[in-house]
Amino acid sequence: MLEYSLLVILIAIAWFWIDTISKRELAIQMGKNLSQQFDLQFLDETVACEKITLKRNEKGQVAILRCYEFMVSSSTNDRIKCNLFLLGKDLHNWHIPPYINTVS
Repeated sequence: MLEYSLLVILIAIAWFWIDTISKRELAIQMGKNLSQQFDLQFLDETVACEKITLKRNEKGQVAILRCYEFMVSSSTNDRIKCNLFLLGKDLHNWHIPPYINTVS
């Protein structure tokens, strides 16, 4: 019985790891899209997962909510920290702080 429990735990860890990698790739793509929409430069493809929690989606099902941080620039001299939130595989929310666009 202990062997089955360990096997289930190992499978769950492997699934979570693979799911996290695929969601990070999705977050990179969504960060690039948000940057492009606001005429910002997406920097370094550095997307870091800051927080993972559980939340209910629109259907009432429990899903994993991941908060990702990424950096953008409005010119060559600044770095703006932004966030996006993935609920499952869907973009739940995003935050880009106010900035001055120096590029004309």
